[in-house]
Amino acid sequence: MARPKNNRIVNQPPLFTEFKPMGIKGRDLETVILSLDEFEAIRLADNLGFSHEEASEEMQISRSTFSRLIDKARTKSAEMLIKGKKLIVDGGNVHFRKNIIKCRDCAYLFEININNKVENCPNCESKNILNLAGGFGHGKCCTE
Repeated sequence: MARPKNNRIVNQPPLFTEFKPMGIKGRDLETVILSLDEFEAIRLADNLGFSHEEASEEMQISRSTFSRLIDKARTKSAEMLIKGKKLIVDGGNVHFRKNIIKCRDCAYLFEININNKVENCPNCESKNILNLAGGFGHGKCCTE
C-alpha cells in the first residue's frame, strides 16, 4: 500500500487556473492537469529563481521530492506549449500560507494571511468578494 502524501506548502492560490491556445474551443482540446504543488514548484524555481534546495525548504519537502515535482511540472507545461493542450491548475495535497481575495464589484485584488477573515472589500466596502483559496476547497484546513 502506498504511503499517503504529505501536504506541501503553497504560498498562495494562483490568479489564473486555465490556459489554452487561442482560436480553439477548450472542449476540443486534450487537457493536462498541473497540480497546485507543481504550480508552486514552477513559481519558485522558474519564476523566482530559487535553487532546488531553497524551493524545497520553502515548500517543506525534501530536495529530491522537489526535483521530481519540478520535472513533472515542466513536462506538463511543455505539453501545453508544444502539443497545444489545455492546461488546468487544480488539485494536489497542499496548504496555503496566504490567500488572494478579489472584489467582484470593483475588481480590486488583495492578499491576506490565510488565517485572516475578510468580509468587505477594503477598496469599495462591497461584500461581494471572491476567496481564491476557498475555490480550491481551502480555508479552515490551512489554518490548523
